[in-house]
Formats: sequence, structure tokens, C-alpha cells
Amino acid sequence: MLMAGKGFLGFLCPDLWQRGIQDIDLDKLKSRGIGALIFDIDNTLAKWGESEISRDIIGWIERAKLKGFRMCILSNNLSSRVEAISKRLGIPAVRKGIKPFRYAFNRAIAVMASDPKHTAVVGDQVFTDILGGNLCGMYTILVAPISRHEFITTRLVRVLEKLTLRYLLARGMIAPKDIETRRPLEMAGAGSCDGHDS
Repeated sequence: MLMAGKGFLGFLCPDLWQRGIQDIDLDKLKSRGIGALIFDIDNTLAKWGESEISRDIIGWIERAKLKGFRMCILSNNLSSRVEAISKRLGIPAVRKGIKPFRYAFNRAIAVMASDPKHTAVVGDQVFTDILGGNLCGMYTILVAPISRHEFITTRLVRVLEKLTLRYLLARGMIAPKDIETRRPLEMAGAGSCDGHDS
């Protein structure tokens, strides 16, 4: 959601920072009226280019289902890997999303029969997941990338992302502890940090 009075920069600020999906408090989301979740795949649900999903994430997804959350995967990829992960988790997927354009997120919302006000976006990238979610007026959750291994263009975007986050920090739009959550999970170990709710 756009931070009031912050202009375009507000679209780059997540509402919540978390180490990983499994650290997101489902009950707190429910209390905010969130009933639908959109997930990125690469380095959010699984490592880049891989289909294996950790037991922690699978368990979290199953708990979300039991609590009545509707879920959908939104990926820019076209590969059969998207379908494989969709089937593994038992949730629908929208391929060729072209994030951060609103059309991509609206497709996922339609699949879940939800609306922006009651939907949250969970992803590891500011310029795709967070920007797109905020442009649509959704609740946005930024998680740390699972791995440092990424597509070459993503690595280049990470440089811009890092500079942008430093600028937002200097402007007082994000907190120092938020930046600490950005270390890839494979480097940070199993420990989690408390998220910052904007």
C-alpha cells in the first residue's frame, strides 16, 4: 500500500519485512482483513531454477489453507517448473506475469476471486513484487531471498535495489532493522528477525 505523502518512493516500501514466508504470522494477516495471498516463486518459495520447497514453507502453506486463505503463485516464468510447484503446493499459478504491471496481479486476484484490499503480495524483490503490489493497492510483504543464486538480470536489479533501499533508509522511510532482513537465508542461517510493520 502506498505510504501517504511519500510519492513514488512510497510504492517501493513494503508494509511488512520478514526473513522468510514461514515467519509471517497468519493470524495477524487475518486481523488485517487479508484473506488471499499472492506468491513469487524464485527465491521466495524455492531457490532460483529449482523445484524443491522446504518443509517449513510447505508446512506454512498447509496452515494457511486450514485457516481459509486463498493463494496463487504469480511468476514471470513460462517454464513447466511453475506448474510443477503449483501442483506440489496445491495452489493455482499464473505464468508469464510480467510483474510489476498491474495486469499481472489482477490476473492472480481474479483466480482467487479476491480484491486488492483483502490481498497480500509476498516476494523477495522490490521492483517486481513490492512495486506491483503497491501499485494495485495491496498489502505487501518483502522477504529475504532464499539464495544468492539468481538470473543474471536479477543480479543487476539487486544493485539498484540495494541503492534504493539505502536512499529510503536515509530518507527515514524504512528502518535500519528492515535492511538486516535482506541477507539471503542461506547466509543468515535458520534464525529469524522480527518484521517491521509500516
